[in-house]
Amino acid sequence: MPDGSQFQLSFHNATTDHDLPLITDCFAGGGGASTGVEQALGRAVDVAILEQEKISALIKRGAIFYVSHSGGKDSQVMYLLLTRIVPPDQICVVHADLGKIEWLGTQEHINSTIDHPLNVVRANKTFFDMVRHRAKTRPDVPSWPSSAHRQCTSDLKRGPIYKFIRNDMKRRGAKLALNCTGIRAEESPGRAKKQPLKLNTTLSKAGREVYDYMPIHHLTAKNVFQVIRSVGQKPHYAYGKNTRLSCVFCIMGCDNDLKHGAEQRPDLLKEYLNLEDETGWTMFNGKSLRERVEVANA
Repeated sequence: MPDGSQFQLSFHNATTDHDLPLITDCFAGGGGASTGVEQALGRAVDVAILEQEKISALIKRGAIFYVSHSGGKDSQVMYLLLTRIVPPDQICVVHADLGKIEWLGTQEHINSTIDHPLNVVRANKTFFDMVRHRAKTRPDVPSWPSSAHRQCTSDLKRGPIYKFIRNDMKRRGAKLALNCTGIRAEESPGRAKKQPLKLNTTLSKAGREVYDYMPIHHLTAKNVFQVIRSVGQKPHYAYGKNTRLSCVFCIMGCDNDLKHGAEQRPDLLKEYLNLEDETGWTMFNGKSLRERVEVANA
């Protein structure tokens, strides 16, 4: 609901632990709305969005919600829940196009699940350009990104999205915004420690006030898939075998995800393996992508 009140999502061939419709309270975290819903219905709220009072105040102040959409399940649910509480003209959807390393059909999937125009941004370099440049300028260190040094995220996603936010805010004459991402605590110990709502000091310059917001930080993967099913949508087709969606061959991917990527994109696998040979560095800190795929096939 636009006013942030509780609403109910009806299931389509999906079940929860209690086999009843999924109850969603668009806000949680300080307002007491979820408690009221629980008392009225006699059971707990299934899904809620964080930071009720602060987000309500930011909406009333006219904040623009920049929804960073990867095409993954978490982005999909973040958008679904935000559209229940944020006026349509205060939502802007942005996708960082990763080029050939992105799963085929990602932008088509996003467009099929949103009601807003999709703003597509791109870095001025590709993933392969980035790896080759590091190999040339720093041959003494690994050429590939890692979980500790996620240059792919900073250079190919965050950088272009930040540039878009700055330019779009200028075009609108906007001074207040939220950079919304689908990060969830369940994904890793590091992500569990993140604050769902925090001032973005990089973007909060030149008169801008911008916050990083993680609306579904507290949700589980099970919650996420339930919400998608409840509105009659489907997640990206890669989830048929994948546990996560990012690049086809992601540095954070499990062996099974890498195997699925190899099945779907043998042409791209060959390019990655050739780049390992070219740089003299393996993709996974001493282990080749080929080894990871072979382990999954064993």
